Amino acid sequence: MKQTTNSIVMIRPVAFRMNEQTAVNNYYQKVLDGLLPSTVNAKAQQEFDTFVDKLRAVGVDVTVIEDTLEMDTPDSIFPNNWVSFHENGDVALYPMFAKNRRQERREDILDTLEEKGFEITNIMDYTSAEEDGIFLEGTGSLLLDRANGKAYCALSPRADEELFIEFCEDFDYAPVIFEAFQTVDGERKLIYHTNVMMCLGETFAVICADCIDDKKERKMVLDNLKADNKEVILITEAQVNNFAGNMLEIRGNDDKRYIVMSASAHQSLTSKQIEQLEKHAEILSSSLDTIEACGGGSARCMMAEVFLPRN
Repeated sequence: MKQTTNSIVMIRPVAFRMNEQTAVNNYYQKVLDGLLPSTVNAKAQQEFDTFVDKLRAVGVDVTVIEDTLEMDTPDSIFPNNWVSFHENGDVALYPMFAKNRRQERREDILDTLEEKGFEITNIMDYTSAEEDGIFLEGTGSLLLDRANGKAYCALSPRADEELFIEFCEDFDYAPVIFEAFQTVDGERKLIYHTNVMMCLGETFAVICADCIDDKKERKMVLDNLKADNKEVILITEAQVNNFAGNMLEIRGNDDKRYIVMSASAHQSLTSKQIEQLEKHAEILSSSLDTIEACGGGSARCMMAEVFLPRN
């Protein structure tokens, strides 16, 4: 199984704004005072388009889907939370915490991929769990080490343990389960998505170990990464707040590997961390300030990796 892909899906926003339904437990979101909604969306579109251009310039196969105004989907720019695409032709659909995010799941996106020659053989649909108030938000909640058959999950209101274990059984992953925290107004609160404090590359892992308050859990997670011969690159909670955990390794022309992140994540890294990362792949960064502030998500959240077979 490959850990990285050359193909991704990205959704271009039409009504991007701060989603009041996700702000209850995504403490990274901020209201940008004094900006009209249309201005916020225009800025987000500009950041999106520049980001896509940078990815395509190095040979990443980006399928851009235009969002529609029919549904009120302010977070549609983060497709990795509702869908994942797998090498065996499976597509997984995930239950979402915010009601207005459930409308992001669009069958026509799967049709577009099939038109491009990707093969979908089976849809694993976990979305009925929403009726019971149970959520697992795709590769935001679970980080897949596809090559080593492990899935990492920081439990939270958006990442249910039982459903995560069910996913691991269905897709044949060994579960690595822990809790990760951030300090909000002096209190330790659960981080809403695993992928803001951790990134898995082919030969490296970026992680904020300080977010894992339980020492045994922290050791267990780090031991798992080291057992798979990944170089562990530690980041701080301050860097997590700049979305330095929200990176993704993808491949461009000639299978060249890139570590994709936002400009704020890149700027927050020390020269030593940059040196560690650049041993593994070239860094590609793009400014996503508006998207990060209003959406509380960053570069990794914007890319749904496509591992489907292609005919």
